Amino acid sequence: MIKRIKVFLLLTVVIANLCGCSAAPAAAEDPTVIEGYGEPEKLGNVYAECFTIYEYENGDAMITTNDGKAYLIADSKPAGLAPNVTVIPHSPGLIYMAASAVMCFYDALDRLPDIRFSAIAENDWYIESARDAMKRGDIVYAGKYREPDYELLLSQGCDLSIQSTMSEHVPKVSEKLNELGIPVFVDRSSYEPHPLGRCEWVKVYARIAGCPELGEKLFNEQKKHFDELGEVQPSGRTAVFFYITSSGRIVTRKAGDYITKMIEMAGGKNVFDFIGDDSAMSAVTLEPEKFCMHAKDADIIIYNCNISGEIHSIAELTAKNELLKEFRAVKNGNVWCTGRSVYQDIMKTGDILTDMHTVFADTGGETVYLYKIS
Repeated sequence: MIKRIKVFLLLTVVIANLCGCSAAPAAAEDPTVIEGYGEPEKLGNVYAECFTIYEYENGDAMITTNDGKAYLIADSKPAGLAPNVTVIPHSPGLIYMAASAVMCFYDALDRLPDIRFSAIAENDWYIESARDAMKRGDIVYAGKYREPDYELLLSQGCDLSIQSTMSEHVPKVSEKLNELGIPVFVDRSSYEPHPLGRCEWVKVYARIAGCPELGEKLFNEQKKHFDELGEVQPSGRTAVFFYITSSGRIVTRKAGDYITKMIEMAGGKNVFDFIGDDSAMSAVTLEPEKFCMHAKDADIIIYNCNISGEIHSIAELTAKNELLKEFRAVKNGNVWCTGRSVYQDIMKTGDILTDMHTVFADTGGETVYLYKIS
């Protein structure tokens, strides 16, 4: 009898497993609850949706991001800390920078000395101070994000690696860095839906660097540009923002992208604002025929020089694709280009918006981050 009961129980377990039945998962631990730390103060954001900062009375802080990660800024790991929390030391000064968009935050905060290692080669930096630091040897090249020079990082005491979300495609890198005792912070500023939300990430890096008040000040300076423009009335002028790859492919921006939103905020309209999907990618590659069909009558061309390199004449532009000669903006000489530092200089978001408004409002004012070609 007992044997038959055991067999019955065993079959019950097997059948339950086959049917997908399992115990309900335990509730996820709240990473902000730390024994002995007390209740943290949650700091509010103005535009950013992808991070939250919590302050504790003892001076430590917690940063949580919308991908479920959490980072405690503390000099030591407290007992009972949730397992999904990465501990970052206060004001790390030997950082391996593998997220190009983040360098502008450290530059604006005047904390470039905190960066010791770079995953970007000297000539690929469009932030002048970063290039100069590498020329002097203050920042050294430590291998690409997918192939870091672990020996160099370990021998010189790297105390933090700041990665872009590209690192998620090579998880073994983060695993190895953690194994070596180097905490990894993943930047998600590019996922912010609002242009100024990207800029608000300066608060995150100011907190890590130990100068939160300066982060607030720098963010508010860029926010002021938005506030001064106020509710810009639509100019009725359309624009196309794109670049052409070396193989001739045309890449533009979709609806919901921060560039599209900045064009709208500046009073313009992106001719491709009807293209959108649920993918994280904000750029889209179009066939030349489809691109030309929708873009040829755009009032303004804004050519993205960040990827394909600067151009200085309409002849250089049309040499990339002969079809561009028939575009209204080309015929009217209304072609603008971005400076190559735009992508790496999120901390100038407000200034770039002001430039865009100058272009769409046709005020004739000077621009810094956009230049007109003839």
